[in-house]
Amino acid sequence: MSYVVDEYGRPFIILKEQDRKTRVSGVEAQKANIYAALKVCNTIKTSLGPRGLDKLLVSPDQDVTVTNDGATILREMQVSHQIAKLLVDLSKSQDDEIGDGTTGVVVLAGGLLQQALSLLDKGIHPTRIAQGYEEACEIACKELENIADTLEFSKDNIEPLMKTAYTTLSSKIVNEHKTKYAKMCVDAVLSVADLERKDVNLELIKLQGKTGGSLGDTTLVQGIVIDKDMSHSQMSKKVENAKIAVLTCPFEPPKLKNKTEVIIKDVESYNKLYDMEQKYFVDMVQKVKDVGANLVICQWGLDHEANHLLAKENLPTVRWVGGVEIELIAIATGASIVPRFSELTAEKLGEAKLVQEKPFGTTKERMIFIEGCKNSKAVTLFVRGGNQMIVDEAKRSIWDALCVVRNLIRDNRIVYGGGSAEIACSLKVAEVADKISTIEQYALRAFSDALDITPVSLAENSGLAPIKYLAKLKARQLSEKNPFLGVDCVGTTVNNMKEQGVFETLIGKQQQFRLATQVVKMILKIDDVIEG
Repeated sequence: MSYVVDEYGRPFIILKEQDRKTRVSGVEAQKANIYAALKVCNTIKTSLGPRGLDKLLVSPDQDVTVTNDGATILREMQVSHQIAKLLVDLSKSQDDEIGDGTTGVVVLAGGLLQQALSLLDKGIHPTRIAQGYEEACEIACKELENIADTLEFSKDNIEPLMKTAYTTLSSKIVNEHKTKYAKMCVDAVLSVADLERKDVNLELIKLQGKTGGSLGDTTLVQGIVIDKDMSHSQMSKKVENAKIAVLTCPFEPPKLKNKTEVIIKDVESYNKLYDMEQKYFVDMVQKVKDVGANLVICQWGLDHEANHLLAKENLPTVRWVGGVEIELIAIATGASIVPRFSELTAEKLGEAKLVQEKPFGTTKERMIFIEGCKNSKAVTLFVRGGNQMIVDEAKRSIWDALCVVRNLIRDNRIVYGGGSAEIACSLKVAEVADKISTIEQYALRAFSDALDITPVSLAENSGLAPIKYLAKLKARQLSEKNPFLGVDCVGTTVNNMKEQGVFETLIGKQQQFRLATQVVKMILKIDDVIEG
């Protein structure tokens, strides 16, 4: 702060920019960052597992979301603290890379940060803690590979894939219909998968939702469903053996690019202009008919006159179809997207056995179903539900299951769920820590204790005594040499997750460990926070 006077002798004070900033440094900054991150972790910890609870989130626009998906909760939470935002990004990274385990990765990061607090209180330097966590993470990932099983499957034997989808869907809103949903998800992925190359293109799977009906009415359509109807009420609602013209050019007369005026002085001039416009429309419709098309799908709108002519010539037309849907329809039907009428030929038409417009309930809402496509490598999961919230949550659940099945096709190694993998890794890391004489042994033991947060949270959310239950499981894993013993969340009295058929992909679990460790290392290494 400085005191100065102007040329007239009037005093005023100059505040330096730094005086308007707050600064926290050292261990105080590290602890403040950890507490902020723990607030986020504790919020979603109760959503972990098949008995996890849902969260109701209301946006500034009063849109309501009910979900237990970690990535969705964090995305909708409007987090303002910069360190807490790192956990939002952590969950997003897990969602983008694996598609599942978004809640578990944040819970694990919370456990690592909680253990780091006690190490900081002991005076251990954050860099040594970070190094110890890195070593422990690699030990845990190697142990996951040691206890992993290989899942053999084929197009004729899809039961192993379905069991993986069961595990994912068990904690979702659709768990009552998980057998049906798991079968649909596996069939959808196999429809677009290349098993020889172990490649799956999920962009070819479309999720389409419609309110009305129940979750049990959800179906897998071998084709495309679009939320449109025929452009004219008198057009045919059902086309069999469809020859489809996919157009990105509008049924409208050409528009001049410069500003011009047309002055009509008499009836003859008007009629001449009208006849010219009519000829444009007649030529357009005739070109479509000449190539043998009996259905038109157009990205743009239709002039009223063109719409009337198409109905008159018995050419059903769907207009205002989005770019992504146009591409999917072209892939599924084997059509080529045509940008100009002059380029339309019979070879560029798509084929489908049946295209029909289906109404829903007593409303005027209709949708177009394109089934029996020439190329089956495009499918639609048509989701039904009592309201939009249920439909949206069901779509999120299906997406998680699709991602897990895709991951299993890419790498068919699995680890068992219910916290059994975390307990086995915790015991292994603790065993290695006892053999280390350097200060990193404290960080390894802290990592070992942090891994226990997953089985503890699962037991707590299932209404069990978490500490007592975890101690019993650890004792049994050590005495029986069985790394498959985990938390029995659904009350089957069987703790062996291999017998229960509860498992998840190895790459998904390893990704959780590595991402959580990286974020915690980043948070621990921040020792100075300056805010404006």
